[in-house]
Amino acid sequence: MSTVELGAENFESTVTDNEIVLVDFWASWCGPCRQFSPIYDAASEEHPEIVFGKVDTEAEQALAGAANITSIPTLMAFKKGNLVFSQPGALPAPALKQVIDAVVDLDIDKALAEQASKESGE
Repeated sequence: MSTVELGAENFESTVTDNEIVLVDFWASWCGPCRQFSPIYDAASEEHPEIVFGKVDTEAEQALAGAANITSIPTLMAFKKGNLVFSQPGALPAPALKQVIDAVVDLDIDKALAEQASKESGE
């Protein structure tokens, strides 16, 4: 699957309606963003079961602000609507593969149950 443009109108529904969503926050003037783009696009073709979204931080400044984006590119990963990874900086292909594999392998239900247990003081 190719990448999907995300904006204020479809960001939340995309993140909540899909099992795994990766989001690349970028801008056209950003050199590292342009370097990361073909790596990200190639990964989207290798993993059609995952939604790969892109947010143009220039066009979607309010969304970037709401996501606390302070540096671009920033990659975020969501699983079952939960943010499970967020890191600024362009990743080389092997590092992106590691992130994707970790998100795929993450048992989000177990992680959420463990977090809830810690927060309740058990």
